[in-house]
Amino acid sequence: MPTILITGANRGIGLALARSYVKDGWRVLATSRTPDESLIKGAESLPLDLTDADSIKALQQSLAGVPIDIVWNNAGVYLDKNQPLEQVDNLDWLRSFEINCIAPIRIAEALSENVMLSQRKVIAFTTSKMSSLAGNGVGAYAYRSSKTALNMAVRCFEQDHKAQGISCLLLHPGHVRTDMGGLEGAIDLETSVAGMRKIVDQINPTLRIETSRGFFDYDGSSIPW
Repeated sequence: MPTILITGANRGIGLALARSYVKDGWRVLATSRTPDESLIKGAESLPLDLTDADSIKALQQSLAGVPIDIVWNNAGVYLDKNQPLEQVDNLDWLRSFEINCIAPIRIAEALSENVMLSQRKVIAFTTSKMSSLAGNGVGAYAYRSSKTALNMAVRCFEQDHKAQGISCLLLHPGHVRTDMGGLEGAIDLETSVAGMRKIVDQINPTLRIETSRGFFDYDGSSIPW
């Protein structure tokens, strides 16, 4: 039975991912700040506070020696949605970086040995089309910059762990109808999850994807850096 760990698995895209993988018979390790909150039946609940280094360390220790085929760093925040620059609080901007960029890399670092013990050896990261420099839009300074920083950090992490056979994937889930995406989202959760899984689930040490040209939209198309 393959194993996946999903962060932010108590709502939105993370919950939909957990539901999809449980349905397909995977062992699903579902993390959230409040264990068991809105957790899908069949998943294993694990506490994780992305802003707490000790919490990440505790997660690492609790999973010592457990092979994890896919670590999916999904949890994130959009703290400056619809806020003009003059209203964006510096602490919210820093917190955006902490949660959207630093924490996913620290989690990847903490669980890299678990991934290396597995057959698939994949670490996936939920990023955003809004992070693309080539497709730069307006506003959302904190969110956009934190996700662009994540993209660079993942590229660095991937290079550092290439010799261990770990594949890193950056995926845009689409504009999904969730609490974060809003009711105006263009697609539903099922469409987003099914599309991203088509990309992620095919990857293993013998089939890797070249990311030099950009990252992936949920439909498999490439988004330029």
